[in-house]
Amino acid sequence: MERAITGFDVDGEGDPIAILSCGHPQHVRHNPPFINRPWVADEQGRNSMLGQILSCVRCEKFELPNDFIAYKRTPEFTEESVPAALRKDHSTKAGVWAKINVMEGKLRYRVPAFGVEMELSQDKIGIVVPEVLHNVEPLGSVRFFVEFYRAPDKEE
Repeated sequence: MERAITGFDVDGEGDPIAILSCGHPQHVRHNPPFINRPWVADEQGRNSMLGQILSCVRCEKFELPNDFIAYKRTPEFTEESVPAALRKDHSTKAGVWAKINVMEGKLRYRVPAFGVEMELSQDKIGIVVPEVLHNVEPLGSVRFFVEFYRAPDKEE
């Protein structure tokens, strides 16, 4: 999954980390001759890479960033009240993740871009990756809600 670099940080050992638009951190070391990224050595070089694309394997694994916080949730939906928009391909905004929580019954969750189709239940939560088209389909009687997550506000 291609994601834009939105910022930089360092890990506990001082190694540079790119922060991606999905919220995931990714190491961007300069370790020639194996990894050649001289731009990580100074702020000007790192700033020149803002907006550049890196591949995020964590998005492809449906990994919600560890520090993201819940900020909103939908009402409970049933097989009769699920909005038509959720049954069609739709996506969240950049940086917005979600969890599909099934309280009763089963729900089919499809993510065509990843070639994924799975059944969600009380034991299986669906993770929604930002900006990735997905849809749901009730499998009989079902009750579920969607909870949205974002990066925590940074203290100034």
